[in-house]
Amino acid sequence: MVLDAVGRRRSHSRVTSAAPSHEDLLPLVAAAARVADHGALRPWRLIELRGDARRRLGEAMATAAGVTGADAARLVEKPLRAELLIAVVASRHDNAKVAGWEQDAVAAGVGHTLSLLLAEAGWGVIWRTGPLARTRPVHDLHRLTESEDLLGWLYVGGVPEGAKPGVRQPIDPSEYLSVL
Repeated sequence: MVLDAVGRRRSHSRVTSAAPSHEDLLPLVAAAARVADHGALRPWRLIELRGDARRRLGEAMATAAGVTGADAARLVEKPLRAELLIAVVASRHDNAKVAGWEQDAVAAGVGHTLSLLLAEAGWGVIWRTGPLARTRPVHDLHRLTESEDLLGWLYVGGVPEGAKPGVRQPIDPSEYLSVL
């Protein structure tokens, strides 16, 4: 049941070197594409980063941060924490009926839905962002157009043996759901 799957969702800040293949991702991306999408614009795209592309991302981040030495080395290593990174891109279309923010919401919905699907398939996932995601060197590395913005990356890998279940403080839904 979907409610159970969402309730089990957790972020895995550490993952193993296992990763789904491109072919494994295709049906999950097809399912994630079913998010609500006013105008059926599909204002999103996903980019797989594997192998050396992850190191190039780290180098772009170090360039964007303007750091050198040990600080640069730390940034270069960050994208190497998972064998697969999936960049979530908002790819806006000029449309009189569908505002840019709404298109961004669709892209975020695809990213979140994909993270749920990956988790249900047994993969460890965490969505990472940060101030460097919207810098020119990182933008250029991903070959984004001027109408696109990077929303972050899904870091995907195997769930480590003995990983503890995620802990989220329960909410009182009545504090967040009101009636007019």
